[in-house]
Amino acid sequence: MFISSVKKITDLTRVFLEPSNSTHRQYEALRAYFVDKLSSKEAASRFGYSRGSFRVLVHQFRQNPHRPFFLPPTKGPQKSPKRGLVREQVLALRKENLSIYDISRVMETKGHPVSAARISLILKEEGFARLPRRKDEERPAAARPVVAPLADARQLDLSPRQCRTRFGGLFLFMPFMASLPFDQILHEAGFPGSKMIPAGHAVRSLLALKLFGSARHSHVMSYVLDEGLALFAGLNAIPKRSFLTEYSCRIDPQGYPRLMRAWFDALETLGIDRGSSFDCDFHTIPFHGEDALVEKHYVSKRSRRQKGILAFLAQDAATRVFCYTNADVRKESQNDEILRFVEFWKQRTGR
Repeated sequence: MFISSVKKITDLTRVFLEPSNSTHRQYEALRAYFVDKLSSKEAASRFGYSRGSFRVLVHQFRQNPHRPFFLPPTKGPQKSPKRGLVREQVLALRKENLSIYDISRVMETKGHPVSAARISLILKEEGFARLPRRKDEERPAAARPVVAPLADARQLDLSPRQCRTRFGGLFLFMPFMASLPFDQILHEAGFPGSKMIPAGHAVRSLLALKLFGSARHSHVMSYVLDEGLALFAGLNAIPKRSFLTEYSCRIDPQGYPRLMRAWFDALETLGIDRGSSFDCDFHTIPFHGEDALVEKHYVSKRSRRQKGILAFLAQDAATRVFCYTNADVRKESQNDEILRFVEFWKQRTGR
């Protein structure tokens, strides 16, 4: 029969003699000094203190001898009464068919702000399912975004009135545009339009955003309620983002040369002198789609080559008027684009 020697798994005295945290160690060191009458050097050495730090510990204890080394057990309810009340109110509001966002707004008005994420967790813990999608008339009364009217030139109200607008500077261009047959030029160029938004009104909407700043067409939603912007375009409301971003895709590529020729001839009626010096430049318009036919061109702003549409621009150096452009330049024809501009200039001016 095999008999092994008795081996203690745990020595319970070590729990008291070997402190496991700093508070316990301070208590045992001070007890050894004041109760067991050990010297300062012996107490510091036994519990791992330097002589200087132990003297500081003794000094602090003399200043505050009633320091609590042992925390009393907590009594009373372990749950917050306020949290329990909030949970009950959230459940009661959900039984009224309110969404988590509706509940959050109601709780905030009652002085108990609760985030929508917290409400979602409470409802999930209680086994509530998500609400089905509701119609606007089924939702509780609350502040909602103002719906802008549909853009329709036939609904434009020209009765005398006053309005505030951020786009007042656009109307400085109106005398210049009124002196040109703008709508007729676009019609002859074959630009698309409808009874609600004719071609001239659509292009004026795009032109207004470009004249006002460099914001993209997708940012127009911030200004759909501005009457001044809509008035400049000749509409009751500015077209929305989807219309403006898709309009260029509806234009026949042959319409751009026709527009350029008609625009060039129309400027002659304004008495603008023809310059003899031009600023010419190739500009890459970045393309972020997956069209395999789009070539890579150098983008100077990013100092790299990437997919994009290469455009050629010619501007009169004296009058700063654009007199030629082509946004369909391919790599194989890039070197000949300036010659095409020269040919175009000779055809239109005879020189």
